[in-house]
Amino acid sequence: MSLTINIYYTGKNGSARKFAEEMVSKGITDRILNEEGNEGYEYFFPMNDFETVLLIDKWKNQKALDLHHKSEMMKEIAELRKKYKLSMKVEKYTEI
Repeated sequence: MSLTINIYYTGKNGSARKFAEEMVSKGITDRILNEEGNEGYEYFFPMNDFETVLLIDKWKNQKALDLHHKSEMMKEIAELRKKYKLSMKVEKYTEI
């Protein structure tokens, strides 16, 4: 059963977009896309909120997501979130 995780990163003065750009430029997004069980990892920019970035993150199952959460990349992502002073809102959807 596939999982889709929507993560809304919100900051100030364009920091959420800078966070997403750094995730891409450092190759973190490519490494996540190459993880076992990852089915998608893409950023979107809401037209009505310039201070928020939406990440749509898709995983084959909960086990794959749990392994991702235990990976070293999570430390890198947490450091970048802290660097850019972002808040997060997370939504999780399961395929039926």
